[in-house]
Amino acid sequence: MLLYSLGVYFLGKYAQKMIREMQEKEATECITQARRQFHFESNQRTCNMTVLSMLPPLREAIIKQLSSESLTALLKTKPANKLEIWEDLKIISFTRTIVAVYSTCMLVVLLRVQLNIIGGYLYLDNFVGKNGMTAQTPPDVQHQYLSSIQHLLGDGLTELMTVVKKAVQNSLGGLSLKQSLSLLECEQQLSWIRAEVEAGSGRPLSWYMLADDENALADQACGLTENDVMTIKLLNETRDMLDSPDFTTVLSACLDRGFSRLLDNMAEFFRPQPGDCAPSSAPDSLSVVSLPLAKIIPIINGQINTICSETPSHFVQDLLLNDQVKEFAANVYETFSTSHELQK
Repeated sequence: MLLYSLGVYFLGKYAQKMIREMQEKEATECITQARRQFHFESNQRTCNMTVLSMLPPLREAIIKQLSSESLTALLKTKPANKLEIWEDLKIISFTRTIVAVYSTCMLVVLLRVQLNIIGGYLYLDNFVGKNGMTAQTPPDVQHQYLSSIQHLLGDGLTELMTVVKKAVQNSLGGLSLKQSLSLLECEQQLSWIRAEVEAGSGRPLSWYMLADDENALADQACGLTENDVMTIKLLNETRDMLDSPDFTTVLSACLDRGFSRLLDNMAEFFRPQPGDCAPSSAPDSLSVVSLPLAKIIPIINGQINTICSETPSHFVQDLLLNDQVKEFAANVYETFSTSHELQK
């Protein structure tokens, strides 16, 4: 009986110890998860602010290469080649606004990838750094890695402009300035242009966002130091993310929303005027109202200021708050904030 009682006593003590250890482990996991969630949410706010800060230089880069202002100024002088200038203005106006939609969507999703990869590594650096391990992403590495965004604002943007301009010329080049288009017909033109840009160029959209070949990656890393090797590793991991089906799906969703918002902004100019036969509330009213292409040009031309606005416009908010973007960002952060040792 005594032995039985002792057995029950020690079994009870053992059970209490196991329960206490389980509770401590659960508490530690909860604290770790809460810390990681807080760090993730803070990182997303950084992403949003970074996107907004990058939009003015993006807009300036587009306008610098696709300047409609100089053509508008020429038209005011009533030159002999007025029609030729109007044709150039037509192509440039559509090209720069479409490029603005593409590049803004690319900027939003690319920065989500880059800052969540960095954010994941930073979380691990802060977590394992307490054990005396060397940080994987010191400031120099972060700076070198994030400077790769300049490809999208430089060579990548220039190549994108070339492809979009060709698609615009193929779609709109033969349309007379006097030809009237409804908003639905404008939407169809944009769909044709998108199809050529996204499927006809033979390149994935990720090509415009990050330098593709190993030499360019090595050049961006600027050498063979330990920090440079880590930078190349980050760039290669980014390339893998950009080539993933999930990234393609998210970017496509952003582009769909972006072009939809562009049409919403243009719709204000296609509303039936008071006294018109078609009531503005009619479902097909936007297919009834048509404007000459010459009047649509200044409408589409001015949209870049809304699309690439440093103040949170509806266009940018639609992208930053997109559920698919948020979910993708969470998956990227989860991947890179989880220690490989913990995953084993």
